[in-house]
Amino acid sequence: MKVLVIGGTGTLGRQIVKTALDSGYQVRCMVRTPRKASFLQEWGCELTKGDLLNPEDIKYSLEDIDAVIDAATNRPDDPKSVYETDWDGKLNLYRSCDENNIKRVVFISLLSSEHFRNVPLMDIKYCTERLLIESSLDYTILQPAGFMQGVIGQFAIPILDSQTVWISASPGKIAYMNTQDVARFAVASLDNEKTIRKCFPIVGPKAWGAEEIIKICEKCSGKSAKILKVSPFLIGVAQNLVSFFEPTVNVAERLSFSEVISSGVILDSKMDETYSLFNLELSKTTLMEDYIKEYYEVIIKRLKELEADLDKEEKKKLPF
Repeated sequence: MKVLVIGGTGTLGRQIVKTALDSGYQVRCMVRTPRKASFLQEWGCELTKGDLLNPEDIKYSLEDIDAVIDAATNRPDDPKSVYETDWDGKLNLYRSCDENNIKRVVFISLLSSEHFRNVPLMDIKYCTERLLIESSLDYTILQPAGFMQGVIGQFAIPILDSQTVWISASPGKIAYMNTQDVARFAVASLDNEKTIRKCFPIVGPKAWGAEEIIKICEKCSGKSAKILKVSPFLIGVAQNLVSFFEPTVNVAERLSFSEVISSGVILDSKMDETYSLFNLELSKTTLMEDYIKEYYEVIIKRLKELEADLDKEEKKKLPF
């Protein structure tokens, strides 16, 4: 099977590409900037240059393709609105799949998107789910709640760097999952007929609150966290303020996602039957404690090596 991965340079997309290649699939990625995706080519992936906003690019990338995995989403540094880059892009992609008789598609959505339609990213995910459900495509929709990789930037790095960690005053809990594990589900669904035209929550073994994650980071890093709790009201004020200025529209959309985190909702789901259906083992799924511990072990070791190298350079300057 030859698979086209959309969003292959992203945090999740690159894991999907690697997992698919390791599983014996032929993989092609459509990317906007091939120069920045050279690492995918080194892995054995075929690249085509293209943009989801250009139907001709999509048509070219779909040649000889058997299935599509869509892990694309708006980037933080993209100046355009998520409704332009994501929604218009999704319409172009799935219309092209239908026109070119490519029926098998796997879409990476978000858990509980139907409950947060006032959040642009969640609204796009929900509308794309409805688009697929009402289509004739053989879709599989996967709904992760959050990625462990995001925990590093939000908690682990600021704590290690003695910076303030901002958390919501009324936080919910999220069953984060390692992107490597989400990728296993995406690839496992490709030739699994039992997953066709179905939606599946794909979440980690436990739902975590912000303060619980902070405690793990403190234990593994040996540092105390500086915590600042921010009310949902202040987040709303910031969102309304930046939305007045068109160049900051993407910032406003990102801030609105904080409504999900501040909602108090637990983003979690039972996974026992899902693991069985996808023929995957729960025991191989990454645990949050292990993920954070491994991160700190690697980064602290590297920092010590850099410190030792600096010491050597300083010693060379001594006259004795």
